[in-house]
Amino acid sequence: MAEKLELRDLNVHDVIKDMAKNFGVPYDEEHNEMCIRFPDELGSGYVKATQFENGLGVIESDYLLKKELHFELEKGVVHPLKIIFNREEAFEHCFTGKEERNKVARLESAIVSSTSTNNHVFKMPANSPICIFSIEINRKLFEKKIDAFLGEMNENMEKLFRDVNGINLFFYKGYYSLDISKFLEEFTECELDGFMKAVYLEGKVYEILTHHLKQYLDDLNEPDKRKILRQTTVKRIEEAVSLIKDEIATVDNVVALAKSVGLNQNTLQAGFKQLYGKSVNQFIRDERIEMAKDLIETSDMNITEITYTIGINSRSYFSKLFKERYSVSPKQYLQKSREASRKTS
Repeated sequence: MAEKLELRDLNVHDVIKDMAKNFGVPYDEEHNEMCIRFPDELGSGYVKATQFENGLGVIESDYLLKKELHFELEKGVVHPLKIIFNREEAFEHCFTGKEERNKVARLESAIVSSTSTNNHVFKMPANSPICIFSIEINRKLFEKKIDAFLGEMNENMEKLFRDVNGINLFFYKGYYSLDISKFLEEFTECELDGFMKAVYLEGKVYEILTHHLKQYLDDLNEPDKRKILRQTTVKRIEEAVSLIKDEIATVDNVVALAKSVGLNQNTLQAGFKQLYGKSVNQFIRDERIEMAKDLIETSDMNITEITYTIGINSRSYFSKLFKERYSVSPKQYLQKSREASRKTS
């Protein structure tokens, strides 16, 4: 049976204090950070909370539970706007009084806002690694920082931040970007201490927040018009790279390649441009020439055989590409390579 835990969260330090009280364990406190470790009977791992100025805070969770745990947030109050990044196994979120259940999967982020009558419930599974990074924004306090900019904001963002009294329920989720993943690591792996750490982490959390809000607006566009590369898209592009290398002799249809990894052609092309600085066809061509060089160095094939092995049907075209890349013709490179091989054998 799941264990239920009621928490306050207007200040992220309240989360740690209430967890410590419920678990009957102490918490550690240093400057603006508080941390609690799970008692052995519940599991292992920790929850850390860092409170910054203007109602901005961060909760880092990294633990493994022995039994399911439900976090239910205090009823009848306005909760912070939460921007949650899930770095490991899925967990479930719901609002009290609502039937809908939302699963937040690995590499997904969620922006959530409750009302005073529909508070948050987070259901954390047992025996699954939980690793969550959550930005918590008390919008009433945060308004002081952004008040001068609210009128210039995108309409969707303005609605989100102007709702300081928690009138509207809000739930949005999507896969977060590769850049955000890097920033999360930089925050959690910071090795500074004291004042320098506090300044660095505050700057980094604003960097994460800015990039995610930018991604949220990007997500409102049609999929093929989005400019920000998501982590899942990167994984599919990496699958496409593997397919290219495995099927170098036959791969030549970008549309078919995109379909085989579950992307549209425009997204695949944009991803290759962002990750490798070249189009899909340029990448395939460069891979073929690189493979040809390896075959010249390691096999007994002649130039014609190598040309067809790498999927190029014209020997003259292959020679042109090879010379552009290595400043010598493939025939000259073969002669030099095999002469060098005979001298060393």
